[in-house]
Amino acid sequence: MSTTQSERLRELLEPLVSSQGLDLEEIAVDSVGRKRVLRVVVDSDTGADLDRIADVSRALSVKLDETDAMGSAEYTLEVGTPGAERLLTEHRHYVRATGRLVRFQLAEGGELDARILRADDEGLDLEVPGVKGRKATARRLAFDDITRARVQVEFNRKDDASDKKNDEKEEEA
Repeated sequence: MSTTQSERLRELLEPLVSSQGLDLEEIAVDSVGRKRVLRVVVDSDTGADLDRIADVSRALSVKLDETDAMGSAEYTLEVGTPGAERLLTEHRHYVRATGRLVRFQLAEGGELDARILRADDEGLDLEVPGVKGRKATARRLAFDDITRARVQVEFNRKDDASDKKNDEKEEEA
């Protein structure tokens, strides 16, 4: 049984990424003109700051140099995090997206935009924003009812922390 280069790379790199306290989310080898780019996406429950990314990048580079996993041709290693509009595919992704607005593609058809309040083994407790001044409503969504889910970027979201600070300032005045 043959394995793909991505599978071999995952087997090689995943233990190293895990030892750094991170999850290996994605590996992709792309050709950009004559050059090859190895993209490695990592994350953790607490996030991955630039120092952690740099540390894991150095460790991966050393490991790749010790092996012939990428062959003899030149390549560039890029290590990063999933990004703001990440696709949610694993249970841990939903847990990490707690508090975030997500667009769900539903198995029954249609879409739903809702904020994840809680994730458990069976599904999600959601807050569906109200439309045109109506109050938000609660909804339970089973994982089986979701065909695709992607975190949405929010530019105008009021943070609970900033709301509390504003409330405290109003009380002091």
